[in-house]
Amino acid sequence: MLHPIFSFLCLFSSVVLADNGMDMSMDGPMALTGATMTPYLHFSAGDTLWFLGWVPQSKGAIGGACVGLFLLGLVDRWLAAIRSTANTYWRTRSVGTRYIPPFILSHDLSRGILHAAQMALNFAFMLVVISYVEDPKWQRKFSIIWPSVLAFFILLSLPNLLRSLRNGRAYSTLLGISEDIGGREYDAVLLLDRSETKRPLDKRSFSLRLLENFVGRLGSIFYWTLPGIGLNAGQILVLAGYIVTVVLCIVLDAPLISNSNRAGFIAIAQFPVVFLFATKNSIVSLLLGPGNGYEKLNFIHRWSGRIMFLGAVLHGSLWIRNHLQYNLEILGQQKETSGVAALGVLGIIVLTSLRPVRRFCYEVFYIIHIFAFIAFFITICYHTIYASPWIFPPLAFYGLDILMRMFRHRIKDAVLVPVGKQMTLVHVPYSTSGWIAGQHVRLRIFFLGRIFESHPLTICSAPPDVSCITSMPQGISFGVRACGDWSRALNQYALQTLAEINAAESCEKSLPGSTEKAHAASATPSASAVTEVPIQVMLDGPYGGCSVDLGNYETVLLFAGGSGITFTLGLLDDIVGRCVRKGRANGEVTRRIEFAWCVRSFGSIDWFAPALMDIANAATLSSVSSTPIEVHISIYVTCLCNPEAIPQIPNCDVTMIRPSIYRVLLDLTAPPEQPSPSAPSPARSSKLEATKSAEKVTELDDQYEVEEVSAFQGVNSVSAKLPRISDGGGVAVCVSGPEGLVREASNAVARVKMSRRRQRLGKIDLHTEVFTL
Repeated sequence: MLHPIFSFLCLFSSVVLADNGMDMSMDGPMALTGATMTPYLHFSAGDTLWFLGWVPQSKGAIGGACVGLFLLGLVDRWLAAIRSTANTYWRTRSVGTRYIPPFILSHDLSRGILHAAQMALNFAFMLVVISYVEDPKWQRKFSIIWPSVLAFFILLSLPNLLRSLRNGRAYSTLLGISEDIGGREYDAVLLLDRSETKRPLDKRSFSLRLLENFVGRLGSIFYWTLPGIGLNAGQILVLAGYIVTVVLCIVLDAPLISNSNRAGFIAIAQFPVVFLFATKNSIVSLLLGPGNGYEKLNFIHRWSGRIMFLGAVLHGSLWIRNHLQYNLEILGQQKETSGVAALGVLGIIVLTSLRPVRRFCYEVFYIIHIFAFIAFFITICYHTIYASPWIFPPLAFYGLDILMRMFRHRIKDAVLVPVGKQMTLVHVPYSTSGWIAGQHVRLRIFFLGRIFESHPLTICSAPPDVSCITSMPQGISFGVRACGDWSRALNQYALQTLAEINAAESCEKSLPGSTEKAHAASATPSASAVTEVPIQVMLDGPYGGCSVDLGNYETVLLFAGGSGITFTLGLLDDIVGRCVRKGRANGEVTRRIEFAWCVRSFGSIDWFAPALMDIANAATLSSVSSTPIEVHISIYVTCLCNPEAIPQIPNCDVTMIRPSIYRVLLDLTAPPEQPSPSAPSPARSSKLEATKSAEKVTELDDQYEVEEVSAFQGVNSVSAKLPRISDGGGVAVCVSGPEGLVREASNAVARVKMSRRRQRLGKIDLHTEVFTL
């Protein structure tokens, strides 16, 4: 008789106040109510019960409502008695002593009708105490705020997207990689000398340039990155605004202690954000343009999932607290049990998504992530009917991702080329279009039963119609460094298979009747040795790319650490090919490039030495043109290992030093020296000295910067190896490698942008690729 007693107590409105009512339910149709309800059980004038038509306005109406609820409670108990009696009768009619009675249409149909009627009454009682008018409003407010902010960022990136559309970089890879088996798209490496590409005149007013300078210095703050966080200041600012929005939507006008439904509503509202920034083919990536792939937006996915978990913890912990306060069972009913189960599953997802788990047990993280989210969807839908509408946007985002990935999947023939025991090159020939330099694919190599493992690998060359590399097959090339379980197994497989192939060929040559062939092979042993292992691969992509178009900058700095050269090598091949082979067809203004690579040993240079030689030789072809491009390669070795193995690469310096990116950038952007006038007058000489000292202070900011430049120039001067150019051409910096290297590069660019040197250099843009999980 719980419901009659519960309704009878409602007659004493002076007794049933705010501190004795507690309901943590999250079910009930929002459409049934249109006015604000109080979030706990009591009656006062103007309180909405079920429909807008049942709003007691007087004491008599309140008493009548209590009587009505009491009578409905009696009906509910009567239906419960009928169900119990009918179940006992039906069980005795069943044949045998089975625990679960067999399906009998007349029995189960009646049982279903009785159950539905009782659940409808329970739902009606629940509507009396729900708070589902005010809380969904804040849920909708949150769902309006974050898309508005996202639209603002998309609007800011619209000029970059339009420029990418104009030069063909945007949306050219949507349908995946295509191949040219007949070689129709291949062009020989020839020099195309077209009319000289001049820097466009700056027609901006002084006030506009001053405003852009101020905005540029202010934006440089967003590049700063703190160690141990993995986020720059811009990303931290975005997350701070996101967290503040969520907190305000939870706590404003919400009595969380007595009713924590608001936290549950806002936690459910994170579903679209979590999935929108998790899929590889995200709508946001398409709208933001090249260089803003899923790997750049994934931090929002991680933090929105953590915020969802914190909201669920707040909702569940306060719900458990109130149950303990009023001596109510925490487990038992379906709603409570499913809620605890959903919270537990969500906790497993968050804990297994932490960086140590992703780094050391990625397969475990991935499998748990997929299946736990399915379990979470099921349990949260059992917990509350309000979760169902929020499930459809994530399913739509994920469905779009799967559909686009189906168009991007390719199965190709490839070859493996092991370069020692630390590097394996993977060449996919005839894949000529559908990708641009700097992008990566999810590569799945079919060897030793590892058909379910796919790994992101960056394409280390430009498309064949642009590429200057002739030492690799025309197509897509990857570099796989042996630093993990999968990569080591791939290298060992390539070395072992290559040895078996060469041994088999040697045995065939030693057989009778093959003397002439063996003699010819011994005369040219290098030509007869097999260096490639045929294999099949699956490509999923391409994804990502560089957000900076190097052709719009006169000075380019490409800095890589270890295997991060696969990204910068592709960009170098692309920009040199666009300037040399394509003759600056899209108006490229690049004049000089500094390519820096940090490796641990001298032997690592052999990984990509042939490709670097090809690009350096192609760059020398432009020296006879009206718009030459100068390329200087600096290789920094941090360990004295095998120093005699240094290949001869044109215009390349190999140094035993741990470089500072900031010093390299300062040296590269040092101002050109002005010739002194002949026999100046004393007055003019004093003025010139004052002007020079003022310019020196303006350009180098302070004495510390001067000392850093001079100290580095004494070790390895980049400015002495590249020609000086006039000011205002802009600088592009692209860095790829470990997290520490990328953080150092971000801080270096931020320091330069905040200095007075930026006004002389023009625009300074940065793109980073960090190799981390």
